[in-house]
Amino acid sequence: LRRDRLGFVFQSFNLLPMLTAEENIRLTGRLGNRRADRAWFDTIVDALGLRERLSHRPSELSGGQQQRVAVARALLTRPEVLFADEPTGNLDSRSGAEVLGFLRRAVDAYRQTVIMVTHDPGAAAHADRVLFLADGTIVDELAAPTIDAVHARMRRMEG
Repeated sequence: LRRDRLGFVFQSFNLLPMLTAEENIRLTGRLGNRRADRAWFDTIVDALGLRERLSHRPSELSGGQQQRVAVARALLTRPEVLFADEPTGNLDSRSGAEVLGFLRRAVDAYRQTVIMVTHDPGAAAHADRVLFLADGTIVDELAAPTIDAVHARMRRMEG
């Protein structure tokens, strides 16, 4: 079930250092003895700007490129639900915007559900709905969030 329907993007990437970017992306499918179709692989790789880096090992990639490899790996099996833990936490603003844009496309174009944990109001504003947690409990909710609205709710919670 987990391998077939769920995808995970970890804050620490969890890439295997001895594998190339392409091998890391294909790893989940290989573990499940499933081959992703080439067209889908190409769609993900091109959308995330990884085509020229597929033969590189993680140590040869920037943090943003490593994060995009992790996102590509999570999406390759076309999971119904993708869990993303601070997917932009280690990225510069440009790389972060690219990753968030692709996660948004995963929802809009590929009909996937993305559940994202973030402390970044800008990242949260890419969601359809934001749930605010305190001590493990949902304490507030915001539909159609904007950066300003998320920021205001966060300030109210701190206050």
